[in-house]
Amino acid sequence: MGIDDSTYVHAIHVVHDGPREAPPLVLVHGSGSSGSSWGPVVPALARRHHVIRVDLPGHGQSPPAASYDVPGQAAVLAAVLDELALSSVTVAGHSSGGYIATALAALRPDLVAALALISSGPSPDALRPQPAVLRALTAPPLGPLMWRVRSDAMLRRGATAVCGRPVTVPDDVVDDARHISYRTFRTVLRRNTEYIAERSVPARLGALDVPALVIFGTADPRWDPDAVCVYDATPNTRVERLTGVGHFPMFEAPGETGELLLRFVATAGR
Repeated sequence: MGIDDSTYVHAIHVVHDGPREAPPLVLVHGSGSSGSSWGPVVPALARRHHVIRVDLPGHGQSPPAASYDVPGQAAVLAAVLDELALSSVTVAGHSSGGYIATALAALRPDLVAALALISSGPSPDALRPQPAVLRALTAPPLGPLMWRVRSDAMLRRGATAVCGRPVTVPDDVVDDARHISYRTFRTVLRRNTEYIAERSVPARLGALDVPALVIFGTADPRWDPDAVCVYDATPNTRVERLTGVGHFPMFEAPGETGELLLRFVATAGR
């Protein structure tokens, strides 16, 4: 598979997989997660690509930031890619990571050749009522108290609550989830909502001259799967639906998800 190493770039934790001379593929995680959430699909991707996984500010092994607005996080990611001397990369974002990927393409079109969005809700009205375990962990008044005493088992239940299939949550995903503070997580959620309330993701994609892939599970408990239909009319965008898959296709269908990404990257420039 090639190299596998980690480093810090502009205080952001970055993990490299695969040969450096291969076409670059940048993976951006969602809220409350980390680059480790991409682990199940990395081996397949790294056989053909130089895979770059980042821990966004305040997540995983990256320190907190003063601000968590989506364009600001995109600017941080741009600085990382500049330091790594990368350009015209494919950027894949999971959940709210798709918002940051989209914002990066708008901010720095020179850096982004193609976009892949996985389980990225299009607008706030597509959000479903959240599972009870997530409400207990994140919503006041119980949220701050539950956050302090959350166990590994509770963190795993939080992840599996938004899955449509039985999954095993990797240990490093649970370990990284412990590093995010309650205040950071709540702030990130607010900033993400503000971003898609200001303008929907399909509208933002439509304004970009970038080929895009949208992957959605038909059993996503977090977002209304029918809402993916709004992406169908977005120019230069291909939509793929994964039957019976929930919010974490990387855990639930890693083989299919990896293959969709590989095929998209191979054809995006044509």
